Amino acid sequence: MDARELADALPDGVVVADADGAVVLVSALAGRMLGVDPDASLGKPLGDVLTLSNTEGHTWVEANRPYDTLRTVTGTPEQAWLLPDGTEVLVVSTIRRPAPDAAVEQVSISLRSGRGRKRLDRERSDLVATVAHELRSPLTGVKGFVQALLNRWDRLNDDQKKLMLRTVASDSDRLSRLIAELLDVARIDTGRLQLYPRASDATVLVTRVVESVRSATSRPIELDISAGEDELEIHADPDKFTQVVTNLVENAVRHGDGVVTVSLGARPDDDQVLLVVEDRGDGIPTELRQRVFTKFWKHGARGGSGLGLYIVGGLAKAHGGSVAIADADGGGARIEVGWPRNPPSA
Repeated sequence: MDARELADALPDGVVVADADGAVVLVSALAGRMLGVDPDASLGKPLGDVLTLSNTEGHTWVEANRPYDTLRTVTGTPEQAWLLPDGTEVLVVSTIRRPAPDAAVEQVSISLRSGRGRKRLDRERSDLVATVAHELRSPLTGVKGFVQALLNRWDRLNDDQKKLMLRTVASDSDRLSRLIAELLDVARIDTGRLQLYPRASDATVLVTRVVESVRSATSRPIELDISAGEDELEIHADPDKFTQVVTNLVENAVRHGDGVVTVSLGARPDDDQVLLVVEDRGDGIPTELRQRVFTKFWKHGARGGSGLGLYIVGGLAKAHGGSVAIADADGGGARIEVGWPRNPPSA
């Protein structure tokens, strides 16, 4: 395989110039990007073939001056440039010298489509918009009620003051949960999630969550603990397990309909405790179930940060557990979480 065939096999476009600045290689992809004939470009000046420009109208060769730069420079970092048709590409180069103090022997330029970076930028913008929206709602409530208390304290009775303060406390808790979710997402993504697992009573933890959510909603929530399972012990970080249960139950209340059923029992076929949360809504279509556990996934118009189930999946897997989605017997969604009862074997 010669140099041209090797360059054509690469996923990025490649342009190579010799010591005199004459083009000696243009890959097929680079030719398509630049709108030039790879064979007809051979021998031409690098500036005539590499027709890239920036927003100020400068060409890549004018801006980077690869043949007239410090002799310690060995290349240029990734930069965004525009093709003749206005498409953005990411460009990186290598400047080769036979010795550190010698003249340039070869310049190699790599061109990559900028669509990936645009997609990443769009995802970051979505993150900022999602966080801003989720933070703004409870902050608006906190600010409004605090301002009302300050301005009308003497005219409010005790019941009105208590109602406002309870609302402020509830919105503050919501802010704290969102911040904790964002931190957990960052830790899951970077592999820096810290867990402190120990023997924990799943019955106590699940019951506590169900009672808490019940007190904040009018939706009926039923709790079913398997008969004879007075103590379902799991190996878990109790705070993280509580977060998983809370996210599942609140998600069923927010996005489902009818009665929410929370079941807890031992799996007879393996050494796990099975947590099941069901609702009586429309359920989750089969083709969407893999997307449910991705970041910022939303379905329907009932709000939410889109982080809850992503965190559920991340925390369950970090403990050695599993998460699956099925259809509830009476319609609606059924989410099953298998949680290990014992620490992993060495």
